[in-house]
Amino acid sequence: MNTPVAVIGAGPYGLSTAAHLRARGMPVRVFGQPMVSWRAHMPAGMLLKSTPSASSIHTPQPGHTLVDFCDAVGERRYESDWDIIPVETFVRYGQWFQERLVPDLEQVRVVSVDRRGGAFELKLDSGEQFRARAVVVATGLTGFARLPGELAAAVPDGPSPSGPVSHSSQHHDLSAFAGRDVVVVGAGQSALESAVLLAEQGARSVRIVARGRSAVNFGAPPDRQPRLRPESPFGNAWSLYAFSYYAQGFRYLPAPSRQYLVKRVLGPMGAWWLRERFVGRVQVTAGRRIRRVRIEDGRPVLSLAGPDGRGGELAADHVLAATGYQVDLAALDFLGQGLRTEIAVGAGGPRLDAGFRSSVPGLYFTGLAAAASFGPVMRFVCGTDFASGRLARALVAARG
Repeated sequence: MNTPVAVIGAGPYGLSTAAHLRARGMPVRVFGQPMVSWRAHMPAGMLLKSTPSASSIHTPQPGHTLVDFCDAVGERRYESDWDIIPVETFVRYGQWFQERLVPDLEQVRVVSVDRRGGAFELKLDSGEQFRARAVVVATGLTGFARLPGELAAAVPDGPSPSGPVSHSSQHHDLSAFAGRDVVVVGAGQSALESAVLLAEQGARSVRIVARGRSAVNFGAPPDRQPRLRPESPFGNAWSLYAFSYYAQGFRYLPAPSRQYLVKRVLGPMGAWWLRERFVGRVQVTAGRRIRRVRIEDGRPVLSLAGPDGRGGELAADHVLAATGYQVDLAALDFLGQGLRTEIAVGAGGPRLDAGFRSSVPGLYFTGLAAAASFGPVMRFVCGTDFASGRLARALVAARG
């Protein structure tokens, strides 16, 4: 029986999963545009916060690490924790990985997935319909952009890169804001780096607005990491070590604890190398929450409030919300309504077993959608090391 496994998504998790399945002799079809989130939904000039050791897409086949790519194409090597990887380099690496290990990637969109008679029926935007024994959802960040309610209320038609309010995922070229006043909402790496890139690309003024009193923080460089704590891909700390190398235990924590940890561990903080570019270029309004936003003559005006209830107003030409992502199964509209209602959820995501299978037999999730079950490591490329082999073994075992 050669009924394939369908992998939906061609970013790091989809490509890694496909490579592991093929190494185990499983027939697989993979759908999506290669590295599309990294190519089209992250700003040009961005640098990866992850270190080189945490930036390889995992595969059982040797010779496909980031360093192998650099050697193969003659690019400079990224090896040390001091080496900062441009997003453009990482995109080229992902495309190189795909061309070698998933050469028959089908760059079409999956329109619908439904379960019938113990298998899945998929329809593609090419018009083709086929059956799959299992489906792996590896769609990454797609559809999960989070916009705070105060901002969403001001733009009932949704955020737009050309409107008064947008989400950071809607931009690739920030030079479009040259000569304009921009407010960036958020305090994580995406917010701080977007603010720096806006300033460097000619925005007239750039201001961070964040709720925390000490909203803007930066990590420690490699030579200032705590020496008496274990190393992890994200820094030296017991918690980071546990979440990186013992993610299988995360799913046994109570759901409220898991939801809290996914949000807070590796939470809002800029990379150590961003500090120098930030200071003196970007203004900061900290300790203020946004009460409401109104649009006047096409310009957003933010009403702010501090801990004492007092605040003020802040006007700009544009508000860019770098407010992260939140898993929402409703956003995976290619999954049939009946199928979605069968998926048990918990801690803000689908409830998965040790092999990444959901409550629907044969339906698996990996990447960000699996973070509620396996922790913060699933938000990063290095999580492919933990996830892909386990998922592939579970599919082989289910085949019998």
